[in-house]
Amino acid sequence: MIRSTDDYRASLRSLRPRVFVDGRPVESVADEPALQPGINAVGTTYDFALQPDYAGLMLATESETGRTVNRMLHIDRSSDDLLRKLEAIRLLCREAGCVQRYLVHDAFNGLYQATRRCDAEEGTSYFERFRDFMLEVQDSNLAYGIAMTDAKGDRSRKPWQQAHPDSYLHVVEQRADGIVISGTKAIVTGAPYMHGYIVLPSRAMTADDGPFAVSCAVPIDAEGVTVSARPAGRPGEAGAVFSRRYGQTTGIVMFDRVFVPTERVFLNGETGQSEYLTRSYATHHRHSCIAARAGFGDLLIGAGATIIEANGLDTERHGHLRETMVELIKIVEGFFATGVAASTYGRDEGWGTIMPDPVFSNIGKLLMATQIYDMHRLAHTVTGGLVVALPGPDEDHNPHTRATLSEVLQGNPAIPSAHRLQTVRLLEDLTASHQAGWYSVMSLHGGGSPEAMKREIWRNYPVGEKQELVRSLMERDMLERTDGSRPDRQPGRCCPVGCRVPDFVKQAPLPREAAE
Repeated sequence: MIRSTDDYRASLRSLRPRVFVDGRPVESVADEPALQPGINAVGTTYDFALQPDYAGLMLATESETGRTVNRMLHIDRSSDDLLRKLEAIRLLCREAGCVQRYLVHDAFNGLYQATRRCDAEEGTSYFERFRDFMLEVQDSNLAYGIAMTDAKGDRSRKPWQQAHPDSYLHVVEQRADGIVISGTKAIVTGAPYMHGYIVLPSRAMTADDGPFAVSCAVPIDAEGVTVSARPAGRPGEAGAVFSRRYGQTTGIVMFDRVFVPTERVFLNGETGQSEYLTRSYATHHRHSCIAARAGFGDLLIGAGATIIEANGLDTERHGHLRETMVELIKIVEGFFATGVAASTYGRDEGWGTIMPDPVFSNIGKLLMATQIYDMHRLAHTVTGGLVVALPGPDEDHNPHTRATLSEVLQGNPAIPSAHRLQTVRLLEDLTASHQAGWYSVMSLHGGGSPEAMKREIWRNYPVGEKQELVRSLMERDMLERTDGSRPDRQPGRCCPVGCRVPDFVKQAPLPREAAE
């Protein structure tokens, strides 16, 4: 069983995946310098679970077995589970930026619901297969990547209409003992240093899309799997105060006639179930993303307060800086609060798990996705132009300039100039480097585009209930028409009820202070 970063790195050495980074073949993922920041980040999910102070957040009792498992592999059964997951992810991501491994938690919870639903409605036997796989991953404490987003090709066409079928992953052969799949999955988080992939459909499928409605588990070194990735973070860059230690890569994963045994297949042609699986995973994942970027926000808040002090300024005397910091705090805690609300209003859909409320989950992810740029702007405001004007750290050792720079670039006389410059470089790394731009795009589009979130908010929000409220206050029914008909109040809405306080008794969440 994997227990620490060292164990995790050692487990990667036993695998032989076909991986390329920046066009170079990688002989050993575990020892590749360009991937170490990503491996370090995933490693925090193991190391923090070993610390007694964090056991209540990082470990959980799995109802299926009664065993203690890592929170990143746990099935949520209550609002308390959802709240603890949020706090755990925030704790990890303020340490490592993005720990990536929470995606498997989201896939597990989505598949738990979707396979049980599919079995009930289609007469399949996917749940037991998935459950066996889940328990195996939990027992070994593995890290799995989520291969969901397809290359997609011509966005105006359905999967079956594509000129290049491999734009979407699909089944190319049905065998008595399994299936053979081909296609390309793009934007796979942590792709080079995972133990394997959980394949999910990326959209609702039509009746003609049968081969594309597929979900399964594939080892990273299965024959026919190729990974093309970029470096994780900014390894080896002296000025990368944060991302030379912690980072994240994404990869494009190509499947070329990969065989998947029957026991690892969780959806195979049931096109009517693909939309539910996609939305189940997306709701859990957007809920997790809220916590991840709140952890990133903690880094900005801490760095912002530090640089104000290092600059020789005081938020009590300089109100504009206090207002800027409050605005940053408002953004971070504002979208995190929607995650808390989504947990509190989580609902049991009858498949053995609790689903975060989809309205609050999508609102929180939408706020975070669009306000990440405001978070950067506010950090830049309190830092000043030095965030991009400061020379690189090599200049600190230049005998011709270091003495002068050390004197003139000191702000607060009680704080050494080296500390001030290190904080500036941290903020540059987090908000103004190419890695910072990468995090911004991932915040915007990771877990779905803003348009996808807007659709989910509209689909689930009880607009009709608000109309009824207004109607009841009027002397006439505003929805009446001259022909006596009544229009559909919300076309496309999936359910007759909106947000409701859950009936079950919620356990008290662990206070954040206890986790800190």
